[in-house]
Amino acid sequence: MQSLWMILACAMFALMGACIKIAADFGASLAQIVLFRGIPSVLLLLGWALLTQRVIRPSSWKLHFRRNISGVSAMWLGFYALSHLPLPTAVSLNYTSPLFITGWMLAWGGAKRDYLRAVAVCIGFVGVLGVLRPSIGNDEFLAAMTGLGSGALGAIAMMQVRQLGRAGEAEWRTVMIFSSCVCASSAVGLWLQGWNSLGLEAWLALMGLGLSGLIGQLAMTRAFGMGKALLTAALQYTTIIFAAIIGIVFWGDYPDLIAWVGMALIIGAGLISTWRTYMESRHLRRQGIKTVKV
Repeated sequence: MQSLWMILACAMFALMGACIKIAADFGASLAQIVLFRGIPSVLLLLGWALLTQRVIRPSSWKLHFRRNISGVSAMWLGFYALSHLPLPTAVSLNYTSPLFITGWMLAWGGAKRDYLRAVAVCIGFVGVLGVLRPSIGNDEFLAAMTGLGSGALGAIAMMQVRQLGRAGEAEWRTVMIFSSCVCASSAVGLWLQGWNSLGLEAWLALMGLGLSGLIGQLAMTRAFGMGKALLTAALQYTTIIFAAIIGIVFWGDYPDLIAWVGMALIIGAGLISTWRTYMESRHLRRQGIKTVKV
């Protein structure tokens, strides 16, 4: 079930990326884009929580503080990269997050000998490179470094989301607090940059990125909060497949042979991780049956 949540998140984030590019092309500032990424989540989730009389106060402010420092910073860096780099380059740099997660799991986590999942994530990233084939010029070095920094901080945020899930924190509360911090940071940016006058196209794109970001964030939070980190990381690559579909349907951008091979590697990585999880679950069920019989 967690795999399906991650696939939904990937589809929404691919749509959100398209909306970000459209909004920037029509004159929206970085602070405005960040604001609309957060404000729909705050309004909808806060209204729902008050209507259903949910407890808004989190169980651990400390965990949320750490998650939002890394998560909000990753968002600003990632959006900056999207604004200054070609879309394939910026997305590929943002998708280094699973590699950072894998490195942490293999070095200090509980998956030191789980080579199959590590290989699956690496294969998936090779597939991403095949689809996107990024190229960075000398004048784009700063933006490229911000994109890479977004990937590193995003990995930290993802692992902290998993900690919040283990602590019993509700997904909607995690997303609402994160979105509130995003809005607070954008308010500072608007105070420094001012408000750009926007046309209808920019407004529609901003609203689209807000709604797709809300759905994607909820789905990703549930996936990382309840699923296996490496499996979820492998499935995260399917965002590229949805992005390719959007490109074909709306822009007529058909991938070449190398890109299709990259997509096949992405799918293969997800299937390997899914098979691995299935085998582990079946093994645990068998052990449980044997324990009951004894």
